[in-house]
Amino acid sequence: MRPIPAVLSLLALIAGPVTAGTPAPPVEMANVPVGLLIDVNSGRTLYARAPDRRFLPASTTKVMTAYVAFEEIAKGRLAMTQPFTVKDETARLWNGRGTSLYLTGGTVIDADTLLHGIATVSANDASVVLAESYAADAARWCALMNTQAQQLGMTNSHFATPNGWPDQGATYVTARDLVTLGEALVTRHPQLYRRYFGQKRMTWNGVTQESHDPTVGVVRGADGIKTGHTSEAGYNFLGSAERDGRRLMMVVAGAHSEAERAAASRALLEWGFAEWQARPLFASNKTVAQARVQGGDARQVALVADRVVAAVLPKGETGPITLKVTYDGPLVAPIAKGAKVAELEIHAGEGPPSRLPLFAGAAVGKAGPIDRLINGVAGLFS
Repeated sequence: MRPIPAVLSLLALIAGPVTAGTPAPPVEMANVPVGLLIDVNSGRTLYARAPDRRFLPASTTKVMTAYVAFEEIAKGRLAMTQPFTVKDETARLWNGRGTSLYLTGGTVIDADTLLHGIATVSANDASVVLAESYAADAARWCALMNTQAQQLGMTNSHFATPNGWPDQGATYVTARDLVTLGEALVTRHPQLYRRYFGQKRMTWNGVTQESHDPTVGVVRGADGIKTGHTSEAGYNFLGSAERDGRRLMMVVAGAHSEAERAAASRALLEWGFAEWQARPLFASNKTVAQARVQGGDARQVALVADRVVAAVLPKGETGPITLKVTYDGPLVAPIAKGAKVAELEIHAGEGPPSRLPLFAGAAVGKAGPIDRLINGVAGLFS
């Protein structure tokens, strides 16, 4: 069916001059080949350099391994207390290979500890043990990774390893796809995200290891997500920070040194908070609009966002903020609660529009005989 655009309202028109252009990016990004900064609450791109260029993710691959585990936990198929036994063969191959929990054959370790090892330590052996133990082998786990990538719309990424170990380029991502993954990690699994990411160190089996995250404890509000490095990939980082309900998501990739990655990541996040201002619009899970429903036990369904929604403008810029909701309508019942059914387009000032997904705020079942009668009568007067 043809999309039906709906303009909701002119939310703000503030008197005063409109500043031209966008803020100059931080100088620390000058030599970084790939960079992307997104305001999660508005969907607006604040900075982009080669966002669709494929690159080797190295250990940022482990973010997808964590996301698959979070999805399985949410569906009740994986328990955090579930024990796994390390295979002798896996221990021989991965104990001490790169960053490691130094797992030995026969060790019994639960999913919770493995996930802490993946998220904080970036343990290669922990990633493989989780993948092999849950999915029978790493190839089947990678199939789950690619299925999730497809469902998230990561159209330019592929995973052939659970930990990002070099595989002749079979595993690759883009900055845009990594930001999509990071947003899903935070918005779909906020409690699990807080439990496992943003930790500075981990102690297991008497050994304490530090996180490589260059922002946590340095940039106010930074809470993850994951670094990656190999000689082929360079120094990568998928990072995020939240201040006063406003979240930024960023990627730096191909940096030439750990110091360059750290400086660029910190500067990009600080720049995003300092040089851009947010105007709050809707609280998380509050109704943004109503969509028409065909053949349902309700004639309308509330459309909600899975995050706090805001419009973002360069600091000091004023101008109109308008919203438009689009969906293929009317929506056809049945509709599951939480199904993605529409899109919110935000026009803020002179910048290009940004977009956020909208979800069904309630389930709508198929109409029964009485519902159809009521809807038919109501349709005569609508």
